[in-house]
Amino acid sequence: MSTHAIFLDRNARIAETFEHGEMPALPSLNTMVLTCIDARVDPAHVLGVDLGEVVVFRNNGGRVTPGFIDELSALSAMVKRMTGAQQDPSFAVVLMQHTNCGAQSLADPAFAAEIKTTLDVDVSAMAITNQNTDLIADIDRLTAAEKIPGSITVSALLYDVQTGKASEVAAPKTLDELRT
Repeated sequence: MSTHAIFLDRNARIAETFEHGEMPALPSLNTMVLTCIDARVDPAHVLGVDLGEVVVFRNNGGRVTPGFIDELSALSAMVKRMTGAQQDPSFAVVLMQHTNCGAQSLADPAFAAEIKTTLDVDVSAMAITNQNTDLIADIDRLTAAEKIPGSITVSALLYDVQTGKASEVAAPKTLDELRT
């Protein structure tokens, strides 16, 4: 049986008892989690997140890239429109990287050059060199991105895939606080 067929079969069983049709589009915890695409780092499992509580955005390494900044900016505009708010929306963004990340290989200059040469993809914004300093650098990227409202709160966690424990790298602060 293909993975596609497995998913359809599992979904059919879920749909039999589905009771979330009236769930609002905006997450109940007013939070977005940016994390890695690694299968070991699913926020539903590692943070105990339930359906409808957070928006999850995943990419290589869980890094703040130019593409993520654009997505977050657009999301901010959508939330403002959906809520009819006059002010910029205030919600939380939790950055979560993890130990033993495959994106650490993107920090190898020879590998990064190979990817650039063969695929024309610049992986510099995705490379993990040191999770603690990279998370702080990602907060700095968000802070410098003027198109992201200052009312957004940002924090950072590092998830250890060996122990299952997440530790705080940066406590929650609004971008306005970080910009002063």
